[in-house]
Amino acid sequence: MLATVGVPSIDDLFSQIPEGLRLERPLDLPRGVSEQEILADLASLARRDRAGEDLVCFAGRGAYDHFVPSVVWALAGRSELYTSYTPYQPELSQGVLQALFEFQSMVCELTVLDVSNASLYDGATALVEAVNMARAGGRSRVLVAGGVDPRYVETLRTYGRGSGYVPEVIQAPDGRSAPPTDIDPDVAAVVIQHPNVFGILEDVTAFGAPARAAGAMLIQVFDPTSLGILAPPGDLGVDIAVAEGQPFGNHLNYGGPYLGMLAAKIEHVRKMPGRIVGETVDVDGRPGYVLTLQAREQHIRREKATSNICTNQTLMALAATIHMAWLGPGGLAELGRQCAAKASYAFDALTGLASVEAAFAGEPFFKEFAVRLPRSATEVRDALVDRGFLAGVPAPWVDDGTLIVAVTERRTRQEIDALAIAMEEVLAS
Repeated sequence: MLATVGVPSIDDLFSQIPEGLRLERPLDLPRGVSEQEILADLASLARRDRAGEDLVCFAGRGAYDHFVPSVVWALAGRSELYTSYTPYQPELSQGVLQALFEFQSMVCELTVLDVSNASLYDGATALVEAVNMARAGGRSRVLVAGGVDPRYVETLRTYGRGSGYVPEVIQAPDGRSAPPTDIDPDVAAVVIQHPNVFGILEDVTAFGAPARAAGAMLIQVFDPTSLGILAPPGDLGVDIAVAEGQPFGNHLNYGGPYLGMLAAKIEHVRKMPGRIVGETVDVDGRPGYVLTLQAREQHIRREKATSNICTNQTLMALAATIHMAWLGPGGLAELGRQCAAKASYAFDALTGLASVEAAFAGEPFFKEFAVRLPRSATEVRDALVDRGFLAGVPAPWVDDGTLIVAVTERRTRQEIDALAIAMEEVLAS
């Protein structure tokens, strides 16, 4: 290989790497093993993951233990669909393109917005793409409500370093974000999460009025499972809506792969990133599907593109489509009602303990809520693992004792009662 590329030695090949970055020792790799040995080792590691085996999951904050019906992966796992990627040749990919078109249509129906793309990597990067769309008009500043998940804000901050902006967070000391009263003409976007990172229902319309008055776009991060019982983003005056689509059809999977949802008003369609599948007719008048409006750097927009993303999460979007079709409008509403009712029951059970209090008393919530513990939330969570519960996600940016608890339709009254008993025992020990 050295002779082929015209380099005399390995040292010369790597000479452009600064010495301070070179590993000046052997890699110290373990000895090679057989396939049988490595499979046994991997199986041993997998058995250490108790979350999928014997832990009752009350963790959430963007990744949820929802029920995934068997039909989802029975269909999505078929060989003609399972390996599908971006369908560059529409004449060979009509089935996949139709599935993505149905996905887009369902997202539009969920959000009551005009147009959706064929999915993005995940919820956090979908928010980045929405901000890119808003900033395409020439404005630079981005205001973010304090109830937006800090990991989403950190993702914005990472991408913003290269794009020339720093997200400005509006603090939410009481769990609910206060709408900005004076928005600068240089503000491109105002971002609100509803339900927010604590599960609290935000007043989205209160953010929309000042944003519209200043000519800024209103972007909402939403929970797709909430839209069977909560007003959709389009009815709240939102310009762009984004979400993590994991709750539909996708298991927890060690944090991925998931999919991002993005929908917007029709006037923003030419700024939308990634893939958009369109429906047309062929020369014989039969329905057909194509990739359309690919206004990214790889195609006609070049340096004027708002995004350089060149793909979508086809398989994950297909799973979400099957799950949404399986639910239907009635099933989605029932899913929302169950989550809300069970979360309310769990809230009462936990805050009924002598040493546990609501982190944000009196605030309405959907399927997550925050409680304040008298000890470190991380320590309590870890202790509850030994009792069979993944009890929630600590919120160290609030304080050491705040724990965010998520309750999906999978949780039973018996599991909730058992969590309360176990937490009381841990806190008393």
